[in-house]
Amino acid sequence: EEIEKCFRIRKEVFVLEQECDPKDEYEHEEEPEAAPGYRTYEVYQRERVGETTNLIKPRQLISDEYLIDPYPLLTILRENYPCYRDWLNNRFWITRYDDVTSVFADDQNYETRPKSWYFSIGNDAHSLWSEVEVQKQHEKLVDSQVHDVVGEVLSSFQGRKINLATDFCAQIPLLLFSRVMGIPKADTQVFLRLYWEMHLAKSWEPTQKQRGIAALHQMEELLSKLRNDRNVNSEEGLIKTMQENLYENRDVKPQDLILTLLDIDQETLFGGLANLWFNLLTSKSEMTKVSEDHRMLKFAWLETLRHSPPILSTERFAKFEVERFGRLIPKGGLLMCSAAAANRDPRQFESPNEFIVGRKDLCQREPRGQYRADGLPSGITFSLGKPSVHPAVPKERSRSLYAIVRDCAVIASEMLLDSYPNIRLAEGSEPTLKSLYLHGIHTCWELKVDL
Repeated sequence: EEIEKCFRIRKEVFVLEQECDPKDEYEHEEEPEAAPGYRTYEVYQRERVGETTNLIKPRQLISDEYLIDPYPLLTILRENYPCYRDWLNNRFWITRYDDVTSVFADDQNYETRPKSWYFSIGNDAHSLWSEVEVQKQHEKLVDSQVHDVVGEVLSSFQGRKINLATDFCAQIPLLLFSRVMGIPKADTQVFLRLYWEMHLAKSWEPTQKQRGIAALHQMEELLSKLRNDRNVNSEEGLIKTMQENLYENRDVKPQDLILTLLDIDQETLFGGLANLWFNLLTSKSEMTKVSEDHRMLKFAWLETLRHSPPILSTERFAKFEVERFGRLIPKGGLLMCSAAAANRDPRQFESPNEFIVGRKDLCQREPRGQYRADGLPSGITFSLGKPSVHPAVPKERSRSLYAIVRDCAVIASEMLLDSYPNIRLAEGSEPTLKSLYLHGIHTCWELKVDL
């Protein structure tokens, strides 16, 4: 009764305010302009009776249990709470395929904040990756280097037992990336260490964040050194091309180069390649498929991106107050779109938890479920961006990043199988997938094999 009385009084006051003429009573002051940047918001929603989420607790989504195997928890969210209000971490979890893809594709109501915001890089810096000429040169350099890099890594295998995850799946993306960028051999190890460490700058954990910021500053110094010392930077690569050829009349800042490096995703190739071989080596029937016909490696890679995506989720922010999924999402609200949950949605895929090379229901989808223009069938792979609107082999453009990463993974896997056709898990080996830290790549870190 007291609550109803309060609402009745508030309603009467509101009606009186509407009936008043503001010109006669007083003059309203102009509202101050909103502060620049992104709006933060106060939590004002409350769960109603009957909407309890007793099957899962928010703390489980930041636990070691989630880092090791997130799929049981994500299944609970997808089947019971498709838009889960995570009060502890102040976000909404979106887990069903159609919901995730609709939010990912809806730029009218949602946005992906730029890497310059996550990494606290100045607003005047911008990535050069969107330039067609940069993409063409990147494609050219990758195609010219990938076979040599894979051959070099394979020739380094000395013993019959190796850790395929670190000795092969990690080495190829790292070496290829440094060659494509044109980093001198003397600076390669420092460059690669700083590249991976600066990803920690977007971490919420203070120690990791400070470590990432320090790596960003050191990367700026290294790139400035390579730009200023033309004699030292004698290697032909994408960095030199951008500085000397494509933008000879424009000052390319180290921050521009850093954002470009971050946009040329390496996490999918590194984590995806390890997950591909984890899935093959732990499934005898699927390994037989690719051993008998190497052309099936392409479908094994695409099935890996669906079944075991190395990037589990991405963040989208509401541009406005949006009513979706039976909830009122505030302006600035964080939506955690889960690729891991959506790619195993039984509404889209039969036997979604099984790794099946050449599965028939892995159709060529775009984020909204239509056929993809670039002809690459796969699940949701956030780190490679949205699927290209251009054909797989477009005229006057490079192949999409989806296609380039796929081709590198397939070439590396074919060369490995050609060199070691009897590759198998080492006796007693029990590999697993896991993330080392929250929002880190979910991949296999130890994959011991006999060649």
